[in-house]
Amino acid sequence: MDYDKIRIKLKSYDHRILDQTAKDIVYATKQQGADVSGPVPLPVKRSLFTVIRSPFIDKRSREQFEYKIHKRLIELSDVSSEIVDALMRLEIPAGVEIEIQTVRSK
Repeated sequence: MDYDKIRIKLKSYDHRILDQTAKDIVYATKQQGADVSGPVPLPVKRSLFTVIRSPFIDKRSREQFEYKIHKRLIELSDVSSEIVDALMRLEIPAGVEIEIQTVRSK
């Protein structure tokens, strides 16, 4: 079964692990002969939290925490089932969330 296009979205808190995973995906799919565009860096989602350090005496003293979600997009064109099998065999690190969308040919 052949696909017209596969879109892979990667999300992670650590950009180094995310970039290495994207390189591994691009390398594995290029070896199988797919047309690869990406990885495209998407906007980083930044969340900031402010917490009061002490509820009584030091009420004005506050502490701030933040976390960032880094995202990458990889798009594959003219994909065969061998390439999909190669993608499924890849080992993805624990800190990376992957979402794969496929569009099948008619």
